Amino acid sequence: MQVWRMKADGSEQTQMTFDETRNSWFPHVSPNEKEVVYIAYKKGDVQPGDHPANKNVELLWMPAEGGEPKVITSLFGRQGTLNVNSWAPDSKRFAFVSYRLEE
Repeated sequence: MQVWRMKADGSEQTQMTFDETRNSWFPHVSPNEKEVVYIAYKKGDVQPGDHPANKNVELLWMPAEGGEPKVITSLFGRQGTLNVNSWAPDSKRFAFVSYRLEE
């Protein structure tokens, strides 16, 4: 599970991430189209097609043209941590969800 980009017509499909230690999901492009933020699970924590809750996840950032991703934060969450595009209109911030379980 890697991040890919393509043109709106489906052409020029290009793989952006090549990380064999993470399953990378739900990339979101900033409004200025210069940055991408996505969520990642550790390899083995989730199978393709699953949407598990209560996992340690990471949020990663990378330039939209590609390049080395950087971990923004590690947190407890799920697919819904970054489920919808939540960039601020000025592309300077984005929202995400983290939670903890009550015992």
